[in-house]
Amino acid sequence: MDKYYTKPCNFYFGKQSEKKVKDKQSLPLGGNNSISFDSIEIISRKKSKFININKINSLNKSLKEKINFDISNIVKKKYFKKLNFINTPILMGVINMTPDSFSDGGKFNKLSSAAKRAKYFIKKGCKIIDVGGESTRPGSKEINFRREWKRLEGFLKKTKKLNCLISLDTRKSQIMEYASKYEVDLVNDISGLNYDVSTIEFLRKSKKPFVLHHSKGSPENMQKKPMYKNVLLDIYDFFESKLETINKNGIKHRNIILDPGIGFGKNLKHNITLLKNVSIFHSLGYPVMLGISRKKFIKDLVNINDSKERIGGTISSSIWLMMQGVQILRVHDFNEINQAIKVFRSLSFK
Repeated sequence: MDKYYTKPCNFYFGKQSEKKVKDKQSLPLGGNNSISFDSIEIISRKKSKFININKINSLNKSLKEKINFDISNIVKKKYFKKLNFINTPILMGVINMTPDSFSDGGKFNKLSSAAKRAKYFIKKGCKIIDVGGESTRPGSKEINFRREWKRLEGFLKKTKKLNCLISLDTRKSQIMEYASKYEVDLVNDISGLNYDVSTIEFLRKSKKPFVLHHSKGSPENMQKKPMYKNVLLDIYDFFESKLETINKNGIKHRNIILDPGIGFGKNLKHNITLLKNVSIFHSLGYPVMLGISRKKFIKDLVNINDSKERIGGTISSSIWLMMQGVQILRVHDFNEINQAIKVFRSLSFK
C-alpha cells in the first residue's frame, strides 16, 4: 500500500493571508494567520498531485483521513519553550569557537572575540545564539571531549546573564551534561542523536529542548557520494521514525525542532530538492529550522559569482524559506539577513 505525504503549497502573506483565512479560502500555517496556504501536494513514491484544500472531501476515505491528520499538524499553533513564532523566521546567530569551521574557522575561537560577537548579535536583535566547539564541516576530524569543552566553558560562563537563548551545538552527551550548570536553552546535535548512545537518555532526564537534525554518515565521509532513493521522503521517514523512537524512550514534550540538514550528506541535487519542497516537513507538526548560511550549494549554483560570505545567496534562500513558512534560520551574518527579511516583510506583508 502506498504511503502518502502532504505538502502545503501556494502561500499567502500579510493582510491578503488574513483575509483569505477569514473567508475560509486558505488555512493558517502554525496558527499564524499572516501566512496561509490554499493548496496541497499529495505525494507518494510513485506519483504526486496538487489539489485545492476545498477538494479534500472528494478524496477516498483512507486518504482523506491521512491528509486531514497531516493538515491538523500543519495548521496547529506551535508552542515551544521561550520561543514565539508569530514573526517568523526567527534567526539563530552562529558562533563557531573552532579554528577549522567551513566559513569562519578561527575568527571567533577566542573568548574575547566570541563574547564580542554574541553582544553584537544581541544588540542587533538576535534571540538565539548557537555556539559550537567542534567543527562538523565535511571532511572535519572528531576532537576529544576535553578540547571541545575547553573551547566552550568560558563562553558559557560569560554569556550566562545575557538576554538571549543559548543553543549548544554538540554531538557529545558529556558536553551537554557539563553545560547544564550554565544557561543552555537548546541542544543542537547535528548527528540526529545517533553519535552518542547516551544523548537520548540525557535529553529524557533533563527535558531540554533540542534540534532533531538529519545527516548521512559522519563529517569525515558524509560527502562521499551520498545516495537516497528519494531524498525528500527518505528524510521525512527518518524524522517520523526518530520521533517515534524518542517518544518510546520517554521524551514526551514537544520542544523539538526539525532540521533536514542542508549539506550534511547531500549533493547539490539533494539540497535543491529539499529547499524547493521544505514545506512538506510542516506536516510532522514541529517547527522547522534550516542552516543555509554560506553553504556550498550557493557556490555550485552561481559559479563565477561566488564570494567568501555568500551573503546574496544566503539572503535569497532565506527569503525563499521564509515564504515556505520555515520558522528558524541558522545564520552567520545576522544583521544583514535580518535587514533583508525586515524589508521584505514590510514590502510584501503589509
